[in-house]
Amino acid sequence: MLQINCDVSPMKEELKLHLKQIADQIHRSLEDINNEDHCLLSQFDEIRDSFNKMESIAASFYLQCYLSSFTNNYLDLSVSIQHLSERRHGALIVVERKDPLDMFLHSGIQLEATLTSSLLESVFFPGSPLHDGAVLVRSDRIVSAANVLPVSHIAVEKKLGTRHRAAIGLTEVTDALVLVVSEETGKTSFAFKGTLHPINAVDAIVEMEKAR
Repeated sequence: MLQINCDVSPMKEELKLHLKQIADQIHRSLEDINNEDHCLLSQFDEIRDSFNKMESIAASFYLQCYLSSFTNNYLDLSVSIQHLSERRHGALIVVERKDPLDMFLHSGIQLEATLTSSLLESVFFPGSPLHDGAVLVRSDRIVSAANVLPVSHIAVEKKLGTRHRAAIGLTEVTDALVLVVSEETGKTSFAFKGTLHPINAVDAIVEMEKAR
């Protein structure tokens, strides 16, 4: 298993660099705002682009840090999430880390198959007998599908659906990481330690990983 040292990761240094660049851009805007002949809109556009790029780097960095010790198939997970998001196919993917999850998952159907993006996408294809519920990933294998997860009982946003509540619920009581794709919006996110984090640049993450 290839483990990423997050403390010395090149992506962490890249994040620091982008944060400094954004801080410099904002500082320049604060100076320019007193100049009535200078329009800030183009600078805001540049800052927005910088934030978007930094967000894709940050999402890739944190996902790698949280997953690299537990699966070698990080790229397959990223590709499948990208495709499911583009097609708005709802998905719930549980990646087991140190804590055993068997006691928290119920009614699953055993698969014991090698983890590939194509298999994950077929599991969550609408109408598939396995598309409801969560897939359990352990190391580089899909252990089971159609699992029922514990739903969070802590107050969360009312707009969150069952998948998101289940992702939060499992990560409140285990160290698992849960990837979620919304079938209503196609938006992607991951839950870790009871908190839901957005992934707003999945396509950029995939391109970054393919280039490594």
